[in-house]
Amino acid sequence: MAALSGLASALESYRGRDRLPSYRLWSSCVGANIHVHLVLLPAGKRRTQEIRTLGYCCQLVGGVLVEQCPARSEVGTRLLTLSSELSHCRTVLRLFDDVAMFIYTKQYGLGPEEEDSFVRCVSVLGNVADQLYYPCEHIAWAADANILCVDSARWWTLSTAFWGLSLLLGIARSLWLVLTLRRRLRSPVVAFTSRLPRSKRRAMEAQVRSEVLAVLSNLADLANAVHWLPRGVLWAGRFPPWLVGLLGTVSSLLSVYQAVQAGGGEAAATP
Repeated sequence: MAALSGLASALESYRGRDRLPSYRLWSSCVGANIHVHLVLLPAGKRRTQEIRTLGYCCQLVGGVLVEQCPARSEVGTRLLTLSSELSHCRTVLRLFDDVAMFIYTKQYGLGPEEEDSFVRCVSVLGNVADQLYYPCEHIAWAADANILCVDSARWWTLSTAFWGLSLLLGIARSLWLVLTLRRRLRSPVVAFTSRLPRSKRRAMEAQVRSEVLAVLSNLADLANAVHWLPRGVLWAGRFPPWLVGLLGTVSSLLSVYQAVQAGGGEAAATP
């Protein structure tokens, strides 16, 4: 296990799990308290998030130019090509994610520190979906690169389905936490006791805002995930490039904002 942890640490600088650019932020319910955990991540992830944001911005602008500005359609086409290459770059970077994801999943386990059974179950299922997503994407990438002789379309569909499932579970988890937090904030007992530790109440209110932003970000990504599924599944294949770029850009910027807010809050709490 020590050797595996060392390998994960070595690969962590290139890890492409880029929902949050330079922080991992999650919360847990323990008794009457909501604990917010903030872990600083290496600069490699910040670069990956920058690639993600830039790629979707290029797709947004390029799609608009191709559809709305015929005189600049060539520029739009080039931007769409750049967006495609940046997406491919992120796919290659995610080849190094499996070990780090396995370490995180193993450390979380069945969520023994979570007293909320719903949060525990959703988090465990989300970790499983994330863990299965990576090898499916790797196989699809290898098939496209003619490294493996398999049908890449099936593996791309499977990886996208696992991504969509992870997003759905994340949305359910965030909504549950929002409801739990608001219920406690409106509780007469909490309202009375919170007059003493005002910082605790502010932390809960900040976590509500953070979870709402997480829902919006995951919804934007979920819309794109469905779009990339085979035609016939809801709105799959119906989005124009600019709309895909818009949703991805919104998701990326919300994640960046969450990371900045979380980092500012952590810095303020540090003496």
